[in-house]
Amino acid sequence: MFRDRFWVCLALSVPVVVYSPMIQHWFGFTPPALPGGTWIVPVLSVVIFAYGGLPFLRMAAPELRRRRPGMMTLISLAISVAFVYSLATLAGDPAEAFFWELVTLIDIMLLGHWLEMRSIRQASGALDELARLMPDTAERLRPDGGTETVSVADLLVGDLVLVRPGASVPADGRVAEGESSLSEAMITGESRPVAKRPGDTVIAGTINGDGSLRVAVTATGEATSLAGIMRLVRDAQASKSATQVLADRAASLLFYAALAVALVTAIAWTAAVGFGAKAVTQVVTVLVISCPHALGLAVPLVVAITTSLAARSGILVRDRLALEEARNVDVVVFDKTGTLTMGEQAVVAKLAVDPWTADTALALVAAVEGDSEHAVAKAFRRASDALGGDPPTVTAFEALKGRGVKASHAGKTVHVGGPRLLELLGVAAPAAIAGFAADGGARGHTVVYLVYDGGVVAAFALADAVRPESRHAIARLHALGIEVAMLTGDSQDVAQAVAGELGIDTFFAQVLPEHKDQKIAALQAAGRRVAMVGDGVNDAPALTRADVGIAIGGGTDVAIESADIVLVRSNPEDVVRVFALSAASYRKMRENLLWASGYNVVALPLAAGILAPWGILLSPAFGALLMSLSTVIVAVNAQWLRRARLD
Repeated sequence: MFRDRFWVCLALSVPVVVYSPMIQHWFGFTPPALPGGTWIVPVLSVVIFAYGGLPFLRMAAPELRRRRPGMMTLISLAISVAFVYSLATLAGDPAEAFFWELVTLIDIMLLGHWLEMRSIRQASGALDELARLMPDTAERLRPDGGTETVSVADLLVGDLVLVRPGASVPADGRVAEGESSLSEAMITGESRPVAKRPGDTVIAGTINGDGSLRVAVTATGEATSLAGIMRLVRDAQASKSATQVLADRAASLLFYAALAVALVTAIAWTAAVGFGAKAVTQVVTVLVISCPHALGLAVPLVVAITTSLAARSGILVRDRLALEEARNVDVVVFDKTGTLTMGEQAVVAKLAVDPWTADTALALVAAVEGDSEHAVAKAFRRASDALGGDPPTVTAFEALKGRGVKASHAGKTVHVGGPRLLELLGVAAPAAIAGFAADGGARGHTVVYLVYDGGVVAAFALADAVRPESRHAIARLHALGIEVAMLTGDSQDVAQAVAGELGIDTFFAQVLPEHKDQKIAALQAAGRRVAMVGDGVNDAPALTRADVGIAIGGGTDVAIESADIVLVRSNPEDVVRVFALSAASYRKMRENLLWASGYNVVALPLAAGILAPWGILLSPAFGALLMSLSTVIVAVNAQWLRRARLD
């Protein structure tokens, strides 16, 4: 709208400027005489005011109704004073009218708003990018095995859809058939494709790789993860932070300051040269140059860029105030399970005695545990799958209740189990394996033995494996001067082992979920600014209690109500990125507010004519140009935020 009106008004302004007596006098030319030429300037000026100026008057009405005058009120006042005064001069001395200043002022105002809206639109492009991820149609499988092309809006939970290679997933779902790798970069920020097989979940908008998938729909429309992400980004951009509230208050105060300066200017110029075009010109210049565009844009544009930048990095901001507060955090409290650790059992160490190798022993244990759904069995299978190769053949599988399992391999009897299995069999572990088990027990690990043909030949330590990124994340937090603490319901030994491995400053062990928020409250009572990082479910009270609540691993559940910030990836390093983004965003807000405020401190006295004794006076059009220039500077400075290093 601003763009279209700008170009129309600019075209109509050309004859207004050309046929203005003042412009002709300045540049020493005479335009061609036209019938009724004396009316070209006022008639076209009225058209420009009605077409290009009335939108500002309409936008000022809500400000006045709310009794919160701002930039639109100032613009409307400036162009209205200029318009009414110029029309009044037609009955007296038309030479005193400044229609050309009025139309160029409106042109520059339209241009400034067009550039402002364009900058905000570009900053908010994350929402458009997310919306474009969703395909319009889907291939739904019919009962007879064929497919039909339907609108995504017509999909229902339970439908089976075909996702061809290179196609976008039309809805959240679970893989029913097929294997492939999906690019989830647009959702999680992770560039590496993610392998998917039957039973795995897929997110709407992600892009399929080379394989063909049949997906059972679990969520559609507004219930999908992508829709939830868009909702969070939209809400974050619409919400007000403390800094923006300050900017809005400053813009309102500026309105009254501008009126006061305009009144003083009118009195001073009327006393000096009498009431006339000169006095009105300087009053209009004061009103124009004080328009708080830069001040009004200083924070919202930074916020729009921040939220879109965060969304592309897998960081979803639900509460902008919390993002601002993050820069003041001096202690980060991590939940252990599922946050610093993988939240599932994994083989973390292994040892075998000659002639066995640790990998050969692991493959045999995984084969023995092949049919079990126990968490320990799954851990062995995952570790063996990572090694590759064909699994050994085992037969005669038998479960030994409370002790372990038994099977046969190559005619030999194989047992797998813990210390109670050794008691049952009456065998002792070799010294090396006994030492390995004692060390694992001290670390809180679960130790599992492989007994082959009556002898202990290998042992494995299992634990909730630490995420590879956790150590680096904590080191980076320490580099920022932030203390790190850990909350866990696990035993003292387990907590101490994990804290020691990661270099965590403080840990709280054997803490029940309902008591976690008490630990946060105790830190706050000691004057600490606390960020809590958890999974957003059993950590909900602590997340709510903390100054900044950060839910990790929210890729398929972005509506965690207890958290202020949701990290799509289960990556503790994204916590560091939150603090980096908070600091960079606040720095840009502060720079923009200082520029916008400083500009008005200098510009208002100049507009009033403080340098008039030395022949320096600003016209309304030049004032509008300065005002627009300040807006562009603020917009450009905000765009530099895109270059902020979050890693």
